[in-house]
Amino acid sequence: MTSSLPSTPSRPPTSSLPSTPSRPPTTSRPSTPSRPPTTSRPSTTIRYPPAPAPSSVLGATPYVTENAEAYEAGGGYAAAVTPDELLYHLDACGLRGRGGAGFPAAVKLRTVREHGRRGRGSGTRGERAADADTPVVVANGEEGEPGSVKDRWLLRARPHLVLDGLVHAAAVTGARHGYVYLSDPEAARRVRRALAERVPPLPVEVVETAAAYVAGEETAVVRRIDGGPALPTAKPPRPFERGVGGAPTLVANVETLARIALVAARPDLREPIARSTLVTLSGGGVANVLTEVPYGVPLRTLAAAHGTPAPAGALMGGLFGGLVDARALDLPLEPGALAAAGTALGCGAIRFLTADVCPVGAAADAVGHLAAESARQCGVCVSGTAAISDALDHLASGSAEPDTAERLHRWARGLPGRGACGLLDAAAGLAGSLLRVFPAQVRAHLDGPCPLCRADAPAGDPHRRTRLTVPVPTVSAPAPTGSGPTPSAPTPSAPTSSAPAVSASTSSAPAVSASTPSAPAVSASTPSAPALSAPTPSAPAVSAPSTPASTTPASTTPAPASPAETMAAVPEGTS
Repeated sequence: MTSSLPSTPSRPPTSSLPSTPSRPPTTSRPSTPSRPPTTSRPSTTIRYPPAPAPSSVLGATPYVTENAEAYEAGGGYAAAVTPDELLYHLDACGLRGRGGAGFPAAVKLRTVREHGRRGRGSGTRGERAADADTPVVVANGEEGEPGSVKDRWLLRARPHLVLDGLVHAAAVTGARHGYVYLSDPEAARRVRRALAERVPPLPVEVVETAAAYVAGEETAVVRRIDGGPALPTAKPPRPFERGVGGAPTLVANVETLARIALVAARPDLREPIARSTLVTLSGGGVANVLTEVPYGVPLRTLAAAHGTPAPAGALMGGLFGGLVDARALDLPLEPGALAAAGTALGCGAIRFLTADVCPVGAAADAVGHLAAESARQCGVCVSGTAAISDALDHLASGSAEPDTAERLHRWARGLPGRGACGLLDAAAGLAGSLLRVFPAQVRAHLDGPCPLCRADAPAGDPHRRTRLTVPVPTVSAPAPTGSGPTPSAPTPSAPTSSAPAVSASTSSAPAVSASTPSAPAVSASTPSAPALSAPTPSAPAVSAPSTPASTTPASTTPAPASPAETMAAVPEGTS
C-alpha cells in the first residue's frame, strides 16, 4: 500500500499569493464521476476517417461496442511480431504517448523492462516481496481534461483493442499483472464484459476511481491502485522505478495502447498508425466532434471542418496547451510544431474560440476549473491556482486592480514546476498565453469589461465551469459473442459532403463514413468541409518488414534501438 508515501514536496506557499477558502479534499468524492449532465451542452458526434480499418483506432463501427468475435475477425489478438520486434517497430515509427506528455512509447516500455530485469538480476530483495521486481502494466483511461472524450469512448467502443495493447505491453516489459484504471462506470462495464468474453494471458483487474483532473496523473494512478486516494505523490520514485506494489510500472494511456496493438498486428502500417491521433473538437455552439486525423493537418482546416470556419483562436491540448490566436491556426497538428510555437497537442482536445467568446473570459473559465480541481495537498498549487483564477475573474468582470496584469506575468513565470503534478503548470500557462497572444484584450479589460464579458454569467455561476465539458458520444451495447460481427455496423462508403474526409498517408485507403441509415446521424455545420489531409511526413520512412500480417514474421529479430535513454528521461504525468 502507498498510504505512507509522502504527499507532496514540502515547499512553503508563495507569500504573495492570497489565501483561499477551504474546499473539501478530493478523497471524499463519491466513487462515480461527478461530471455535469449533458442536457444543456451540444452533443458529440463521430466523424469517420477514410483510412484502412487495420490502421484506424476509430475502427469501422465507432457507435457500437466491438465484441471479441468482431475484433478477432478484423485481425485482433493475432500479432505479426515478437515482443522485441514490436519494440523495434515502435522505435522506428516514433509512436508518442497520447495521454498528454507525448513521450516516446518505446522508451517507456524499454525503461520499465530494464528496471524489472535489473531488479531480478541484483540478487538482493531485502524486505520486498518476491515478485516486487516483476513489472506491472496499467491502461490509464482516467480522462481528467473536461474537453476530451477519446479515452472514455475508446474503452466503451473498442475495449478489446485496448486490452490487446495492454497484453503486448506486458509481453514487452515482462509484466505478469495488468490493470485498467478508469472513472467512467459505463466504460468499466464494457471492459469487464470484454474480459469475460476473452480471458487475457495475464491477470487484468479493473480499478475505478472518482473523476478528477489530477486522478490520471501517473503517481495518482499508482496510489489509487495500491488502495490509497487518487492523488499525486512526491517524485522520485516515479512509477517506472517503483510503482504498483513497489514494482516497476508502466502507466500508459489507453489510446497509446490501442496504437501499440495496431502496430503489433500491422507493422507494415506503423507510420500512419503512429502519425494519426484522436482529437476532440468543440466550441462555437455547434456539435462537438470526435475524429481521427493524421499529423500535419492545419488547425484552420480542423476548425472549418468542425463548423467554426473563422475562429479568433483556440484553447489547445485540453487545458494544458494554453490559448492561441488566429495566427496560430495555420500551424500543423503535429507535436513538435505546436511545441515550437509555445503550445501543445496534449490529449488532443481543441476548443475553438468564436467571435462570441472573449479570450479573457475563456481563460477565466479554464483556470477556474483547474482551481476547483486542485488536490489541495500542495500549498503553492492551492494558493497559486486560486490567485490566478481570482485575478482572471476580476479581469473579466472589469474590476481588476491596475497591477493585475503584472501579477499574472509574475505568476506565469514563477509558478510552473513548483507543484506535485501538472495542474499548477496548466493554470500558469493559461495566464501566460493570454497575456502573450491577447495583450490588447487584457489592456482593454483593465478599463472595464467587454460587452461579451458584461453579458456573461458571474464568476461563481456553475455554468461557467460546466460549459467546458464535452459529453461522450453514445455507444450502443455490444452484440453477444457468438452472434457474429455486429449487424448494426454501418457499411463503408464514400465520405459525404457533410463530414470531413480525414485522409491517412496511404492513397489507396478506402473511404468510410457514417452515411448509412443504421448509424447515428453525424451532423456537420458546413456542407463544403475541407478534406483533412496531411502533407507527407518530413521524417524519413524506416522500411517495414516484408512479411504480411497474416504470415509468420522472419525469424531474425531486428536489433533493438539504442539503449541510450536513461531512467530520468521518462516524464511526469500521463503518457
